[in-house]
Amino acid sequence: MHYYFYLGLTTKISAGGILKKTLFNLGYKMKLDSMKKGIKHEKASPFFDKLVFSKVKERLGGKIRIIVSGGAPLAVAVEEFLRVVTCAHVVQGYGLTETCAGSFAAIPNEFSMAGTVGPPVPHIDVRLESVSEMGYDALASIPRGEVCVKGSVLFSGYYKREDLTQEVLTDGWFHTGDVGEWQPNGALKIIDRKKNIFKLSQGEYVAVENLENIYGVLPEIDSIWVYGNSFESFLIAVINPNQQALENWAGQNGVTGSLAELCENAKTKEHFIAELAKAAKEKKLKGFEFVRAVHLDAVPFDMERDLITPTYKKKRPQMLKYYQGAIDALYKSSK
Repeated sequence: MHYYFYLGLTTKISAGGILKKTLFNLGYKMKLDSMKKGIKHEKASPFFDKLVFSKVKERLGGKIRIIVSGGAPLAVAVEEFLRVVTCAHVVQGYGLTETCAGSFAAIPNEFSMAGTVGPPVPHIDVRLESVSEMGYDALASIPRGEVCVKGSVLFSGYYKREDLTQEVLTDGWFHTGDVGEWQPNGALKIIDRKKNIFKLSQGEYVAVENLENIYGVLPEIDSIWVYGNSFESFLIAVINPNQQALENWAGQNGVTGSLAELCENAKTKEHFIAELAKAAKEKKLKGFEFVRAVHLDAVPFDMERDLITPTYKKKRPQMLKYYQGAIDALYKSSK
């Protein structure tokens, strides 16, 4: 929901008049810069709050004070945008059914916690456990590892599934399957999913959710699914392009056609591969983590095709089944 609000508003701004767009961009930059310096959101830019952002707040009912996000990671760019334009506190939280819901919650009005789920709540113990096959070391200078939780709020086990219970509970510690990174301010950032890893044909382990988080922040991309398997040596991706960004690029580069036709255009695909490579180089990804071929789908991943959950998490087995033909074609044409 937060993402689609962000997408809708940014699209509307891009399509607006030059004066409104300039005022919005100026106010956004000034307020964001002030908040990054540690100024609380209500004091960061009162002038632009009244002139520009109050209109956004009114669209949300006019009385909203705090927005809480959970269930799926909120991209830093989206969270920063919401913190600026809604004139409200925006925080992320993290927890599972097995941990009695919320186990972490970011502190309101602490901009340094943007992109994190905040510190643990008082009634639990938390530790990170190294995941060596993914290169995550809980004892490194920047601790990364599987998030493990212990405390009286934990569930007692899965109903009539002692086998599954033993898999996730060890000496009272519940293994979440999520990979986290401790921040200097005591907050936790969820960076990966332990179970969503696979090995390419040359033996390299790929942490796919981490790559999707890196590639997914590109303005040209609304959503991305990265795929690979142990029979292939490189990664491919299925992408929902941002319509406004794609049409702007097409207009500047002499590429014509409907959105669906643009998605099939070879020049468009080359553009996306180049942008993905640029992002990969900026983040210093390894060669096997680069995406070598893409399929562009003009229709967003949706629940109607059983590709995502109600909380917008990807259903990877269903996505593989749905896009199998496109995947086979990409690997065949790229060899």
